[in-house]
Amino acid sequence: MKISNNSLNITKAMRQVSTSQIPVENNLQVFIFPISSNQFDHKVAANHLLESVADFALSRKAKEYIGKTNYMKLSKDARAKFKDWRQNTGELGEFLLFCFLEGHLQAPKILSKLELKTSSEMYVHGADGLHYLKLSNGNYQLIFGESKLHKQLNPAIRDAFKSIRDFKESVNAKGNEKSGISFERSLMSSNLDRETFSEEEKTFLRSIVYPTPGESSYDVDEAFGIFIGYEVEFENERKTLSNIGFREHVETAIKEEIETQKENVANYIEKFDLYGHIFHIYVLPFSKLDDTREMMLKELLS
Repeated sequence: MKISNNSLNITKAMRQVSTSQIPVENNLQVFIFPISSNQFDHKVAANHLLESVADFALSRKAKEYIGKTNYMKLSKDARAKFKDWRQNTGELGEFLLFCFLEGHLQAPKILSKLELKTSSEMYVHGADGLHYLKLSNGNYQLIFGESKLHKQLNPAIRDAFKSIRDFKESVNAKGNEKSGISFERSLMSSNLDRETFSEEEKTFLRSIVYPTPGESSYDVDEAFGIFIGYEVEFENERKTLSNIGFREHVETAIKEEIETQKENVANYIEKFDLYGHIFHIYVLPFSKLDDTREMMLKELLS
């Protein structure tokens, strides 16, 4: 399966400022929006990611079919999958998680929950997406997605790991929705025909979703991709520092804050008994989170 060239745009839209490993083998990647005139340039980032909306929202089969006949309809159908941007609270995080997993981690999308929506008012519960990653040793990871947008960093991290614990235990706050790893596997398997996978690819993906011991030459482990968006405030520095000084201050301050959270990540893995899973964590600070979320969704969906 090939990753769309559009997915690589996330590395143009954002700048990576740090990468860390948290035992055992968990990766913490920190990105920031481009900075222009002492402000995060969210619009430039959104413009880089416009072409990824269809890759995220539509199945490969739908994208291929519509794209051959009517590109404008392709764009319209993709945006219709999003809930009205003024009411949306979560789909920007899901979209950015998709972009990072495909474009940075190089983990192809198998399925996004947005594909399964039959109307813009329909919520689909469970993991925010399903990807897979081939490792250098020939084994694979089946990656379940979880995204959180929160004004404070530590609560966002805590809520993400708690959601993953609940997901593993098939606990759903609404009490009337199916969820959990087994449900996600069956959902993916039953929706393979929505994609343009060849029979060979379908067989391969089913072997990852339902590995059979002794019949394959590789092992498959369950991993999680996490996107954390949180709010930062640099209003005083914006007014008093030079352009170079502001960029240096922002990068240093964010690195220092992330450093204080590494122990919390390890503690939440222990608290929620999530040992044995690999976590691919992406962190992105926002200025004025609510306003930026609204603005970016408007840019992406207009």
